[in-house]
Amino acid sequence: MDIRKLQKIAVAALEDIKAKDIEVLNTSKLSALFDRVIIATGDSNRQVKALAKNVHDKVKEAGGQVIGIEGEETGEWVLVDLGDIVVHVMQPVVRSYYNLEELWKVAPKRSAKKKAGDADGE
Repeated sequence: MDIRKLQKIAVAALEDIKAKDIEVLNTSKLSALFDRVIIATGDSNRQVKALAKNVHDKVKEAGGQVIGIEGEETGEWVLVDLGDIVVHVMQPVVRSYYNLEELWKVAPKRSAKKKAGDADGE
């Protein structure tokens, strides 16, 4: 399945059950393991589990492959592995603590030409 279609299905499945703060990160240049990370927030264990299950079900219905689901026992953080896309559904406290958005965003490169004294105008 085309990655854009898979991403669209996963995001729609999250929106169906009122996920909050859905963020899609392109990780294709950062990891050979997957091309996208989707992060979403659910307000309770029940909602987090329902969001992950809905992603699973909608991808399967569309003929996509679900490699696995982890974390359903507690419902604080459920990971849905779709191969090229990894979906993280988390409760707000867990999402804030692990801050995956910062982990997967590319930091701006610092100039190698700058010398220590240049920074403060000396």
